[in-house]
Amino acid sequence: MTSEHMISNEILAQLGELPTQTLIDGLWVDNWPQAMIHGSRSLFPGQKMVGRAVTLRFIPHRPDILKDKPIAEKSPEYVAFELCGPNEVLVASSVGPWESIGGDIKFFRLSQLKVGGLVTDGSVRDTSELKNYGFPVFAHSSTAKQGPAVMQPWGVNEVISCGGVVVRPGDAIIGDDDGVVVVPAAMAERVLEIADERERVEDVIKQELRKNPGSPGRYYPFNDNTWKLFEEYKSRGNV
Repeated sequence: MTSEHMISNEILAQLGELPTQTLIDGLWVDNWPQAMIHGSRSLFPGQKMVGRAVTLRFIPHRPDILKDKPIAEKSPEYVAFELCGPNEVLVASSVGPWESIGGDIKFFRLSQLKVGGLVTDGSVRDTSELKNYGFPVFAHSSTAKQGPAVMQPWGVNEVISCGGVVVRPGDAIIGDDDGVVVVPAAMAERVLEIADERERVEDVIKQELRKNPGSPGRYYPFNDNTWKLFEEYKSRGNV
């Protein structure tokens, strides 16, 4: 089931301009839980990723369940692929960090769809090919192992747990060299508001510390001195 909150392309793009750590801080201000997908790192450093989540859930292999799974184009992973485009990120929950969710041939379709990215708490195969596919890939690692021997795709666009974090279809998924962060669709605009202010406040702190070197503890974490300094800089038009 998707959220009633739909993140616009404009808000999505603005979230994608912010560092992942700033987004984490923005969620924390309103007491939302930590939202970094543990163990999912960029396989090709320097890539930035942003998109709305399309989710895919893998389950452990069992012969009777495999027999009941739709086949060919109706197999869950291919159904999920077709929900993706430039503003979507496929988020796949694996049964283990070293288990493969797919590789070259499967993900060639994602390259045709020009997806916003691929995220998993598992691993992927054929990284030499994926490197040329043109979309960001965030995973625990790469592997030569086969996926079907261990697990099979099952759930499409469900609420899932990936890397210890809840992901709901339609949530904003942002990735950079520090990792992958999930911004709940219900919080997207609020996080953007908080994050923008935090960026400006931190810029003021760094400006002040350059002028008057000293301990960051005077202003960070934010305290009364921080806000007084921020108001002074605003009054002088330096923010």
